[in-house]
Amino acid sequence: MSADIQSVSDVRVKYIRGVPEDRRETDRSQDGQQLTDVGLQQADVSVKLENEQLKIRNNNLSSSYNQSQNDLKQLQEKIHNMAADNSQLQEEVKTLKDKIEGKWCPEGWTRFGCSCYFKSTEKKWWYESRTDCRNKGADLVSINSKEEQEFVTKLNVKGQSWIGLWTVQEGSTSTWEWKWVDVSPLTETFWATGHENPTGWYYGSCCDQQGKWTTTYNDREYKTWLCEK
Repeated sequence: MSADIQSVSDVRVKYIRGVPEDRRETDRSQDGQQLTDVGLQQADVSVKLENEQLKIRNNNLSSSYNQSQNDLKQLQEKIHNMAADNSQLQEEVKTLKDKIEGKWCPEGWTRFGCSCYFKSTEKKWWYESRTDCRNKGADLVSINSKEEQEFVTKLNVKGQSWIGLWTVQEGSTSTWEWKWVDVSPLTETFWATGHENPTGWYYGSCCDQQGKWTTTYNDREYKTWLCEK
């Protein structure tokens, strides 16, 4: 122990020995009270600090919970919308399937591919026949493939029926060309010999004994007809 520390210690001991016993007890009591007050103050600060930290954590948890609830709500809305879209898609698929299977063809009509066909039993001239088809939400048949030609031939087993072929004069020229009434292109043709090249107003019909197309110059000739929709 150094001389300075020893000197201070001796002075303190002499001081304590020189103070009456009651005074020493009072000093110790005051020192203890001061320590207690300091301890309480420190404890109070610690509690306040913990409370603030707890409040911050609670706020963070509350904010996180609210965000989670919002995310959950958005996810539920997306699931609901997806379910609605899926339901609509299934309904569209069912509608298309029903149409392909012929369930949507009216009574008296026959299905082939995605279209419905009607074969009349009475006879009219070409324009009247077309008017009847259009009143039914259809038009005179347009034949666009070999398979459809074969189907129409079987459907039209007795005599010849009007189809949706007529001649149109292009521009100011004198050239006449065959056109389908639905303006679809003539991708394949099934003309009987001598009927392919028109020279005026002609109308097409199907089918002769060989299942070919024939033409009629007088549209007021009466025939059955074939509608398609």
